[in-house]
Amino acid sequence: MSETILGFDALIEAFTIFKKYENPHSPTHCEHDVMYVCVEPEKVSDEDKARLKVLGFSPSGDVPESFSSFRFGSA
Repeated sequence: MSETILGFDALIEAFTIFKKYENPHSPTHCEHDVMYVCVEPEKVSDEDKARLKVLGFSPSGDVPESFSSFRFGSA
């Protein structure tokens, strides 16, 4: 499945993927209109990383051990 989905559908699918790898007490935070998800990219399969990219999440270069999304930030 490679089509882009939007809104709650994309967010729910992304969170479902993230939950397979970790379920932290405080799983997200926002900084400067960017949403961060506290899941270590090294633990996520390449297939899931590719799907997460379509959904708007990429490994963060700014905050170690997390994914980030400009699509789901606080703006």
